[in-house]
Amino acid sequence: MGEDMTARVRTTLVAATAVALSVALAAPAVAAPGTGGHDATRRAMEAAVADGVPGVTAAARDGHRPWSEAVGAGDLRTGEPRSERDRYRVGSITKTFVATVLLQLEAEGRLSLDDTVDTWLPGVVEGNGNDGGRITLRQLLNHTSGLYDYTADEEFGRAHFTEDGFFEHRYDTVTPRELVEIATAHEPDFAPGTDWNYSNTNYILAGMVIEEVTGRPYGDEVRSRVIEPLKLRATSVPGTRVSMPRPSSRAYSKLAGTEAGPTYDVTRLNPSIAGSAGEMISSSADLNRFYTALLRGRLLPAEQMAEMTTTVPAEKVEKGAGYGLGLIKRELDCGVTVWGHGGGIHGSSSEAVVTKDGRHALALNFNGDWSGDGKAVIEAEFCPE
Repeated sequence: MGEDMTARVRTTLVAATAVALSVALAAPAVAAPGTGGHDATRRAMEAAVADGVPGVTAAARDGHRPWSEAVGAGDLRTGEPRSERDRYRVGSITKTFVATVLLQLEAEGRLSLDDTVDTWLPGVVEGNGNDGGRITLRQLLNHTSGLYDYTADEEFGRAHFTEDGFFEHRYDTVTPRELVEIATAHEPDFAPGTDWNYSNTNYILAGMVIEEVTGRPYGDEVRSRVIEPLKLRATSVPGTRVSMPRPSSRAYSKLAGTEAGPTYDVTRLNPSIAGSAGEMISSSADLNRFYTALLRGRLLPAEQMAEMTTTVPAEKVEKGAGYGLGLIKRELDCGVTVWGHGGGIHGSSSEAVVTKDGRHALALNFNGDWSGDGKAVIEAEFCPE
């Protein structure tokens, strides 16, 4: 498997898409007067399509004023356009939902973030220098555990991120335990708590802890604790379901590591390869509702919200970025600070951010994973002038 392909599609599971999509920013456009302030955002979306993204869907809320827009193609075969109501695979945005549930369990006194992984999952993290007795739940959530990212494993990459591998294995079910075993076949990246490195393995384990504590799959807890109370009707935890709910667009990937290769329809896949690190499905409007409710304190008590927004430097992903507990803090070019997450999975790249007061939110999705700059759309929305 080529390194370019590994980096590009692995990032779809990793929050590098979340925090970076590190193409150089386009010059910020100036919004025309009397258009509601989203002209710059629309132009950034159109620029992504011009750059090769099949289509973009986005929604914003500034105060009580909702706005949504879709540009480009939702289906390259039929020419059907993207829809503002599209559901899409959100990749690593799943991590914020998982962290929220763990923090709720802490608030209920059912666990402590200072518990070790071995407290709840004895013997699951061991071998090759890995020791679940030295890793805390907090270190899972803020990516300071040192655990190897299973998506970086060469064999896993060949099986899921290359053309031949994807079409052979796209419907395979992979269990959380199997994903952890892929990671622990490697030595850890560093001793727990001594550095920062994004690892999807952390959130696979976090999902397993939720199940151990509650006796129910993590997805059931996400549904009962977050999705249903907030009435997120476009949001789901698919498990092993390979199809997408409607309305939705097709998802496209190059599966080759370059923008010049053929474009493949990768809409149907078994998302168990991402599990609690990145399997969820949502819409832009639902993501705005979720992150707004979260930052406004509707889902967590003040103590847990303070823990979630306590960050460690994440300079490896983006200059100045900080990673909290399933939540990324970044300062935009105009000085506005936003919180959220982003991510992707085959054929889908998403961003969701909100200001700390919950007043201004934006969520967007590209239905292609090889080009475009999500951060440019964020900059255009929050820094239009």
